[in-house]
Amino acid sequence: MARMSAEKPKTKIQLQKTEQIMAAALEVFSRHGSSGASINLIAKTAGLTTPNLLYYFESKDAIRRELLARTLQLWMAPLNMLSPRGEPIDEICEYIRRKLEMSRSFPKESKFFANEVLSGLPRSRSEIFGPLKDLFNAKVVMLEDWMQDGKIAAVDPHHLLFSIWATTQHYADFDVQIEEIAPAKAEDRYAEAEVFLLEMYRKLLTV
Repeated sequence: MARMSAEKPKTKIQLQKTEQIMAAALEVFSRHGSSGASINLIAKTAGLTTPNLLYYFESKDAIRRELLARTLQLWMAPLNMLSPRGEPIDEICEYIRRKLEMSRSFPKESKFFANEVLSGLPRSRSEIFGPLKDLFNAKVVMLEDWMQDGKIAAVDPHHLLFSIWATTQHYADFDVQIEEIAPAKAEDRYAEAEVFLLEMYRKLLTV
């Protein structure tokens, strides 16, 4: 069977099947990583035969690339919303809230992206990091402007963003660790993390 052409508009059934495959792929990649995922396992998880899946995607890598593109849009959205028009510390706190909400609402996507970064993204590094790098650099400039204007404390803007990524994504990527070593904190971890992180960053950034 020939693969579905990317040139033609998809029918409702084709769209449903595509989303069915993507949901299964997200489950498989987030659990097993790229090396542990296989086209057969994705097909089985999606409830399809492998030939049927290959009608929609030509390879595991094609599925992976589509997942990466979708996840990158999710991942970049909270940073894109960090606005130069707002009150700086409030803007940064809202960014932290959005990142925590993304971790809470999209834990599989967070784990998938983390697994891909840990793998080194050997076949798509520039494709993935190009748009993110441009956005990141623009926000670094914005943070530097706020610091120069005395609106927030002078800290390294690169490490500020890196630390926000690390502290917010931790609650999705390392959920098993939290549940094992601090089970009393697992259930309400996002609400408690928000209170803690906002207080910490407000203290850090207040002039």
